[in-house]
Amino acid sequence: MLPRGITLYYIRHGETDWNAVQRYQGQTDIPLNAKGRGQAARNGRVLAEHLGVWATQLDYVASPLSRASETMRFVRGELGLAPDAFRRDARLQEQHYGHWEGELWGELPKIDPQGYAERAADKWGWCPRGGESYAMLSQRIAGWLGEVKETAVVASHGAVSRVLRGLVLPISRDEIPTLDVPQDRIMVVRAGSVEWL
Repeated sequence: MLPRGITLYYIRHGETDWNAVQRYQGQTDIPLNAKGRGQAARNGRVLAEHLGVWATQLDYVASPLSRASETMRFVRGELGLAPDAFRRDARLQEQHYGHWEGELWGELPKIDPQGYAERAADKWGWCPRGGESYAMLSQRIAGWLGEVKETAVVASHGAVSRVLRGLVLPISRDEIPTLDVPQDRIMVVRAGSVEWL
């Protein structure tokens, strides 16, 4: 789905306090913590070293959620670019976890045993009340990806990075929800390949 010759430098937002305790965020707007700001700056420095002067030629787009937009501001600052001069696209928001947002991962078997069991049986298709399944998120990101026409730096979220890999790599739907989502590395996405910086 990604045209040949186009590269996405995909950065998951830095850590938040909710990430640190494994609390579901989804589309709840939680800011970066100190560690997350450091991760975002690190990714900016790595990208600056990798791109050099070419950084000025790229498109920059982020999820409008503050943790992703703040990550992009740090990245652009490290690149020597105006921190706020990037686009925001609502389609890049995190998967909506519905009634699970705000809940601790370790508490879910007690809070929602039925939902927890249903998700374990079908991570791709299960949908929390009021939220999105991975299948629904993948459709949303496919729509965004279909409009990508130039190499870009993207700041977004963990589940988005998973379905994006599912759209460009030959991997099974069962594997997608289990893919790693590091906050201190840059995912370099091309048609048919993913590498890490």
